[in-house]
Amino acid sequence: MSWRGVYGLAWRLGQPWVRRYLRRRGRKAPAYLEHWDERFGDGFSPKAVGAIWIHAVSVGETRAAQPVVAALRARFPDAPLLVTQMTPTGRATAEALYTGAEVRYLPYDLPDAVAGFLRVYKPRFGVLMETEIWPNLLFAAKDAGVPMFLANARLSEKSLNGYRKIGALIRPAVATLSGTLAQTRDDAARLAELSADPVLVCGNSKYDIAPPADKLTLAETFRAAIGERPVLVAASTRDDEEALLLDAWAARKTRDALLVLVPRHPERFDAVADMVEQRGLALARRSAGLEALNEDTDVWLGDSMGELFAYYAAGDVAFVGGSLKPLGGQNLIEPASVGRPVLFGPSMFNFKEASALALAAGAARQCEDAAGVIAAFDELIGNGKAREDMADAARAFTALHRGASERMAAFIAERLSER
Repeated sequence: MSWRGVYGLAWRLGQPWVRRYLRRRGRKAPAYLEHWDERFGDGFSPKAVGAIWIHAVSVGETRAAQPVVAALRARFPDAPLLVTQMTPTGRATAEALYTGAEVRYLPYDLPDAVAGFLRVYKPRFGVLMETEIWPNLLFAAKDAGVPMFLANARLSEKSLNGYRKIGALIRPAVATLSGTLAQTRDDAARLAELSADPVLVCGNSKYDIAPPADKLTLAETFRAAIGERPVLVAASTRDDEEALLLDAWAARKTRDALLVLVPRHPERFDAVADMVEQRGLALARRSAGLEALNEDTDVWLGDSMGELFAYYAAGDVAFVGGSLKPLGGQNLIEPASVGRPVLFGPSMFNFKEASALALAAGAARQCEDAAGVIAAFDELIGNGKAREDMADAARAFTALHRGASERMAAFIAERLSER
């Protein structure tokens, strides 16, 4: 049996395990139990037939797609928009960001399910964001005559090594792409090794995301409620990084500042609240309203969705999570775009180039551990000039690297015009 046959059979045989996985996730995050049928290729009532189709697995990719979508819509103004995800938080983000779009889950990579999805929606073309390489989907798109592009594409050396082990499956799938739009030269070289052709280095669309005006206004409301004391915003934290930060925060000699904690996954909000209270720190939750926040609050828990820019803009210094543990980091461009000095931990391999550029520009500092993060915050609060210099560097850093979305959209339009 061919690799493609083995892969398809594995998906068919693995369906019971996938359903158990969803039920298990659903116990902590009930949204995983909603729209169940879409995940297995059923229950679609399409409105966006013949659409621009964007697939973005979760929140970060969905946000990164926003300027790409705007550039594509300018070139294809009459085409409807279809946006698919794999996670409930990604879906909720898409529903908030893309007015008028049809938002659905992409079916799992079951041969019949993805073929049925394409048969029902008949997209004009598809854009997969970042690292979404699904072999059966790509083979089905080729069979259906749907041009597919990998945009804002990145591929780590670790992921490449994994793909090499199943190269007989992955390379033919990647070769079906009509174009691959890579973030960096290193990404382009690794994707070319997987048979991507043509490959164009475009940069990172996350630099093109403009801070929403309503979130900047909300930040002013947040700041008014916080008052004048210094604020460290620790956002997109994962895997109990909060415990490390809270221990370091509790060890500070004074309680003259506010720590704003914004966990990446909403199902962890309650667990993080428990961590705060276990350490004897005064907690307020965003979900309890701004009136719960007062001058005695040590930690404000950002247990809300869609307000990340507001939290960053309300702070004085930002820490980007996913970096204290070997998780590869999260998006540092967002806090930099609102002019906040950026701190992150030792693990930033998912944002290798962006973090290196931010460090070189003087927009960011890398810290060894949670204690180092708190120490860097205290140093910056005590040195206004250093903080302002980093803030100016952060704004300049993001401005310098804009334009990737337009390059991606221009390439896609050109390739489609050649068909």
